[in-house]
Amino acid sequence: MIKKLFFFLLLSAIAVTSYCQETKEEIQKKQQELQREIDELNRNLQETRKNKKQSLGQYALIQRKLRARNELINNLNKEMKKIDDDIYHTNLDIYRYKKELDTLKDNYAKSIVFAYKNRSSYDYLNFLFSATSFNDAVKRVSYLKSYRQFRETQADNILKTQQVLQQKNVQLASNKNDKNKNIGEQNKQLKVLQEDKNEVNDVLAKLKSDEKNLGSEIKERERTRSKLQQALRTIINREIAEAKKREQQRIEKERKDRLAREDAERKRKQAEQQKQAGAAKADNDATAKNDKPETSKPSLGDATTGLTTPAKSDRTYSPFESTSEGLTQSLNFENNRGRLPWPVDAGFIAIHQGAYEIPGTKLKGYSDGIDISLPVGASVKAVADGEVSTIFDLGAQTVVVRHGKYFTTYSNLSSVNVSKGQQVRAGTVLGRAAAGTEGDGTLTFMVTNDKGTNLNPESWLKRK
Repeated sequence: MIKKLFFFLLLSAIAVTSYCQETKEEIQKKQQELQREIDELNRNLQETRKNKKQSLGQYALIQRKLRARNELINNLNKEMKKIDDDIYHTNLDIYRYKKELDTLKDNYAKSIVFAYKNRSSYDYLNFLFSATSFNDAVKRVSYLKSYRQFRETQADNILKTQQVLQQKNVQLASNKNDKNKNIGEQNKQLKVLQEDKNEVNDVLAKLKSDEKNLGSEIKERERTRSKLQQALRTIINREIAEAKKREQQRIEKERKDRLAREDAERKRKQAEQQKQAGAAKADNDATAKNDKPETSKPSLGDATTGLTTPAKSDRTYSPFESTSEGLTQSLNFENNRGRLPWPVDAGFIAIHQGAYEIPGTKLKGYSDGIDISLPVGASVKAVADGEVSTIFDLGAQTVVVRHGKYFTTYSNLSSVNVSKGQQVRAGTVLGRAAAGTEGDGTLTFMVTNDKGTNLNPESWLKRK
């Protein structure tokens, strides 16, 4: 019974330790990811600081770093809780193993005392010869052997329990060491967090002092946004009209081809009927007069319609998907939602889609896509396979790429590497990023459907 209990406690301890260790590894992996993100944000922040003018992008960058720092501290708190749980369970195991070790030692001492008292050969022989029968004597010999094995097992269990107890003490010391390291890291991160908060307050104060100029920049941004949205609607409407025209031309061509085939088939049948009638008349004129074949004009049926019936589908009809190529591009774009590559290799989101405002001021704005802050001249790439729909100028170059019934827009480019109508692949360099109104490199990236609805690009791009 004692042996079974010992192995049960040992397996339970191993299971609990493995579970906690796996959980701690996951937490530590998350900490490493957050630290890498913070390091990248610090590098980007060094670039933006080269521009002496305080910008919305710089404010957004510091805010993002602040959120990452808070998340890192929360993660350290989670790790601390796991360490405290480990220490608690380890102390509990040590208490159990000490108690078990005391019990084992006590039982072993009693067995030694008993063996000492009955150590003489006379007592051993007296115990055997006092048996009432031969079978009883055999049982007594077996009992003595079992008792000797039991004492050996007791000694072995004492040694194993002492080893496990020693391991638990080592584990406890390791957990306490981890806790001390965690406390030190927490204190360090809390200190840096306060520095980040002070930096946010400094940037915000400078933005407030420059509220007038910022208001002018936001108004200019709104005018550019309005022009871009209007141009995009015009492009989509034009593309829809061209797609419908191409589809109608295809349908008309199919109708004419079908009518031509049916007319040729009708003429062939008429010629065959005339040939058969002439042969019958030559063979038997009398019979032919009595049995003159009645010729009737073949019915055209539905041949004059010639319209192609679209295949039934659960998808909402879009003229951009009337061809297999357009449908394939739409499906590929949809199936990669949340996994599309970023249009830039390095950068961060300065302004998210939707309404935004500067805290502490009355300044507000709206973004149809996302503004990505990046180095001036950085490469801008297509996020999916498609066709360059158009290129136009709004003070800086803008490229629109169509992916079936979806459109991606890349605005504020200093140069363009593609041409209208060109087929592009995911990763094709479309151009180079230009400087924004605040002096930093900026790319406005948008995702739009065939209805002209702007979709949130962050839900389509993979997480960095």
